[in-house]
Amino acid sequence: MQENIGNSSYPQHVAVIMDGNNRWATKKKLPGIAGHQEGVRKARELVEIAVQKKIKILTIFAFSSENWDRSKEEVSLLMELLAKAIEEEVPNLIKNSVEIKFVGDLDKFDANLRSRMKDSELRTKSKDKQLDLVVAVGYGGRWDILEAVKKMNNSATNIGELTEESFSKYLSLGELKDPDLCIRTGGEIRISNFLLWQSAYTEFYFTDSLWPDFSRKDFEAALEEYSNRKRNFGNKSNFLEET
Repeated sequence: MQENIGNSSYPQHVAVIMDGNNRWATKKKLPGIAGHQEGVRKARELVEIAVQKKIKILTIFAFSSENWDRSKEEVSLLMELLAKAIEEEVPNLIKNSVEIKFVGDLDKFDANLRSRMKDSELRTKSKDKQLDLVVAVGYGGRWDILEAVKKMNNSATNIGELTEESFSKYLSLGELKDPDLCIRTGGEIRISNFLLWQSAYTEFYFTDSLWPDFSRKDFEAALEEYSNRKRNFGNKSNFLEET
């Protein structure tokens, strides 16, 4: 749960809903997978910028639980792209002291891909960690909450002593702090079943930029917007205050 109240020049935890890959490809008259390939390149850039900005946690929504309903051909291509991205990006993550963590219903992925995910998590462990990179794949916020309830039910937790903080530890992000800022690209204004519990007091930033077009300038604009907002987490009401 969030603890600090008030303005902060930079968010410690940024979450990103990377939307618009297919529309970007369509606009350029390219196959859909080209948009996702460009999206992976853009994600790599974002990780590098996050390290430079000294952001502590970056969570990216790479593949939702609903994405399994796409055509078998597209899902297959996305799985191949994910496997390739893991293989190619791990050396850069190690170089930049970035620890990767995959969250979501990982059992739905084939054994080989799950093995690559686990291996990348182990290989990127660092004593000098600069950034936690959380990659949400096969993830859904409602699924996350239901899984947390199941884990809690199988534990020795006394329901009567359960708190929001103790319940949060059963969620996919576990001990990581809640997102301070969530950015969604692509022009849609919704959260699409992403980090439902964790986003209770998250600041949201929506942009029309399609994900492959999302630039450093766009990211800095989101950070600037965040820095100008006053966060009180529901603890103070301005309803009767004079302006």
